[in-house]
Amino acid sequence: MSEVRPEESTETAGSAELPVKPVLTAKQANRAKAPVVGMLLAVGLTLAVLLPVMFLNPGSKPDVYKRNIDVPGVALQAESTAGYLPLAVDLPDGWTSNYARWNTGGTAQVPAWEVGYLTPGGEYIGLVQTDKANPTWIGQTTDYAPVTGDRKAGASWELRDAGKGERSLVLERGDVTVILSGTAELDEFDVLATAVAKELDRK
Repeated sequence: MSEVRPEESTETAGSAELPVKPVLTAKQANRAKAPVVGMLLAVGLTLAVLLPVMFLNPGSKPDVYKRNIDVPGVALQAESTAGYLPLAVDLPDGWTSNYARWNTGGTAQVPAWEVGYLTPGGEYIGLVQTDKANPTWIGQTTDYAPVTGDRKAGASWELRDAGKGERSLVLERGDVTVILSGTAELDEFDVLATAVAKELDRK
């Protein structure tokens, strides 16, 4: 019968290594938590700053874009620069103007009076008036839309409509050219066009 030596038995038992679980010290655990705590503090401070600002400064309301500019007043201011009194037409209730300005012409070299109107239907029509129009400028202002007919609205307006996007009405009377362009329906164009023609008749 073979003998079992004590040293052999000890080696066999030690050859099977047991898994060792890593243990963090208290300092190591604190170091591991530090970035997370710092990030949470930073987020909290950011929210503490932003939330009061958001509550004090509410988002823009639709009414902001429906402001009504004093077109006659701006037209009077532009008269000396333009050399004529720019159009400031009377329109029914429900029409508002969100801008009125004198454009010196820039690279196009065609100075013009510009007014933006919001219709009762919530659409937009821009009015442009100049006494220095040329075919190139008219084409640019109407996005080179083709002439598709005439529109009777206080006068005979040339209708330019590409079938999508904006359409335009063009009126040339003496030295004055007026272009109406926008997304509104033609019956709303007619209201503005009639008011323009009536105002030109007074001059």
